Amino acid sequence: MIVDIVMPKMGESINEGTILEWRKKIGDSVELDEILLEIGTDKVDSEIPSSSSGIVTDILFKPNDVVEVGTVIAKINTDQKSEVIITNKKELTSIKNDADEEKNEYITHNKKKSDKPSNKFYSPVVMKIVAEKNISIEELKNVPSSGRGGRVTKKDILLYLDKKQPDFKSIKQPIVKIDKVSSPEIDGNKITNTVSQNEVISNSGQVKEMSHMRKLISKHMKKSIETSAHVYLMTEIDMTHIVDYIKLKDKEFHDKEGFSLTYTPFIVQATIKALEEYPQMNTSLSKDTIHYHKNINIGMAVSTDEGLMVPSIQNCEEKSFLGICRSVSSIAKRTRENSISADELAGSTFSITNFGVFGISMGTPIINQPNVGILGIGAIKKRTIVVESGGNDSIAIRSIMVTTLGFDHRLIDGSGGSLFLNSFQKNIESMDLKGLL
Repeated sequence: MIVDIVMPKMGESINEGTILEWRKKIGDSVELDEILLEIGTDKVDSEIPSSSSGIVTDILFKPNDVVEVGTVIAKINTDQKSEVIITNKKELTSIKNDADEEKNEYITHNKKKSDKPSNKFYSPVVMKIVAEKNISIEELKNVPSSGRGGRVTKKDILLYLDKKQPDFKSIKQPIVKIDKVSSPEIDGNKITNTVSQNEVISNSGQVKEMSHMRKLISKHMKKSIETSAHVYLMTEIDMTHIVDYIKLKDKEFHDKEGFSLTYTPFIVQATIKALEEYPQMNTSLSKDTIHYHKNINIGMAVSTDEGLMVPSIQNCEEKSFLGICRSVSSIAKRTRENSISADELAGSTFSITNFGVFGISMGTPIINQPNVGILGIGAIKKRTIVVESGGNDSIAIRSIMVTTLGFDHRLIDGSGGSLFLNSFQKNIESMDLKGLL
């Protein structure tokens, strides 16, 4: 029986996917739940297992093709004993030669690299990469695996190699001699550069193609800059009482919940209250229409090995502080493990990014579309400041955090941004910590 393999729906908001890589080719056998291909969406990349066991008889789309959800992308013959008919004899010969080549490389590598047999199965594709990169069997055993039954996938070995030593492709390019370089000619509002394209020096160097995830990030960042009128406001916030509270409660909290108490839930809590007070910051702009969101969904920027991802914590206004703590920890963990769902990577109404974890004091973050605002959280650092007590000024050492509000000036004026940031500051500095946990 012939079974159709269709482009899966990776989330409610996902209508299409990009074929990134086929793990099988026409004529290959495939087992139920064995990885058949890898697809990418504008939210996440995913390995897609086969829904049936059999022989791949047809592949209808090639890598980088964009395919609508529900479209047939391949066919599998589930009668493994029947002959697979391939009309192109040349293609059949090519497939056989490729298979023999992979088999030979697999055997040669095992003889060369290990005198002792390994009882763990590695696919020919993985072993081909191992042979090319001079990786021993002993080293291969230490590669973190994500495949079914603990198998090392192609993605696992490539990620391991990328962390160990980036696989750059050197490209040698000629250096073009420049006889003359003219300065830009300025004529009124017109600026033209008279240096022609073939007069540019091309230095030999190293290049690496952007990953699918990096391409998506690049596309989103460029779109945001071209869409929103970014404006920034900054303020200093005294975090001393929260720093002291975390020091006091963290061990007890960790013993009970299994994860550490961080600053992020406090920041999310203060943001929720500010958004409730100034709902125009919890909106989206579509042409000339303003959409006021009923729920507060906080997008939380998370740095991963493949790039920045922004999962969202849904319906924050309904959560207790402990619920926020659990959501923050769970979403951050699953995002870094690449187990976050596509639906969780969509639907944010306001975003927070914390560059303070890298020791950076302040920054100007790009708005996560289609939001109209984003909070940038800087590192908390001890500083000497002037404090007023009982009408008298004194010098004190306090834990200070610089916070940046980026907002879309098409919809939010400077006064609105200032009021929101003032509200956030007040919510942090006057937060009642008694009975919070």
